[in-house]
Amino acid sequence: MLESMSATDAPERSESGPPSPESESSVVPVVVGLVVAGLVVVALGMLVAGSRGAGPGEWAGTILGSEQRIPDAVLTDTAGRPFDLRAETAGQTTIMMFGFTNCADVCPINLASLSAALDELGDSRASGVRVILVTVDPERDTAEVMRRYLDRFDVDFVGLSGTPEQIAAVQEAANVPEAQRGESDPDGGYQVGHASQLIVYQTDGLARIAYPFGTRQADWTRDLPRLLDGEIPA
Repeated sequence: MLESMSATDAPERSESGPPSPESESSVVPVVVGLVVAGLVVVALGMLVAGSRGAGPGEWAGTILGSEQRIPDAVLTDTAGRPFDLRAETAGQTTIMMFGFTNCADVCPINLASLSAALDELGDSRASGVRVILVTVDPERDTAEVMRRYLDRFDVDFVGLSGTPEQIAAVQEAANVPEAQRGESDPDGGYQVGHASQLIVYQTDGLARIAYPFGTRQADWTRDLPRLLDGEIPA
């Protein structure tokens, strides 16, 4: 199973922009399972991510023990159209993550780092990368909510949803722990623990590397061209 970390949600975000980290909860990295913890673990996660890939030829992500094919599943995109994961990503470098729009820290940080790295790469190279967010909170993440959220990072980012059963099956196929919804608070809000790594599937549809929460923009900028050129992480 892929190394995983968990993320929790926060109060409803405003319509004006991404959430304020000061007002939200944090994440804890775990090897197996899903755990909610405090801000100190975010700093630890950032330190670990910052220590990866320091030398020439190294990778900022975690090399998987075996190649993993992108899940064979059909979800629904933010335009309400069926999205066949294998057919729609064929021949592309695809970065897939699980999350939700009320995520406190992990999702916005991951998406912002990726967006900045793709901007730095330029349109000609970035056009070869497909970024996909599969929601683990389909009840609140309607198509409109997801599209508005992703557009704050990149209008080309893909948001996918489905039934709870479909989403659970995709997580299982991607070898990540299934997201867990916490108990509702008095205001009706709730937390969702979910895997926070980003899985990279290369043009042959196989994943050989996954990147942890806290992977820096500079690491993405260095690794993505190598992945786009077909270099096999090892």
